[in-house]
Amino acid sequence: MGLLNKLTTAGTPYSYNNGTTPITNPGATSLSKLHVDGNQPGYSINGANFSNVNAAFQAYNDGVNNILPQPSQLDLDGATPSQYINNLPQ
Repeated sequence: MGLLNKLTTAGTPYSYNNGTTPITNPGATSLSKLHVDGNQPGYSINGANFSNVNAAFQAYNDGVNNILPQPSQLDLDGATPSQYINNLPQ
């Protein structure tokens, strides 16, 4: 029996989830509201859905205290900026 087979069938108390496949974090799927919620902006744009996004972010098993970064606040609700590098007045 190979090591991979042994770990996935018998497991080990020294590994995360004892050799079984862990659940997929919803923050890593299309259900995440990090960037968009349907057709509405998500947390990364305007801070919407903080509790949902923060819960998924905290659920990552990485051994550290995860602090959710502040949203970018760069969304203009689809409006074209009055001036940016490729939109200079002609």
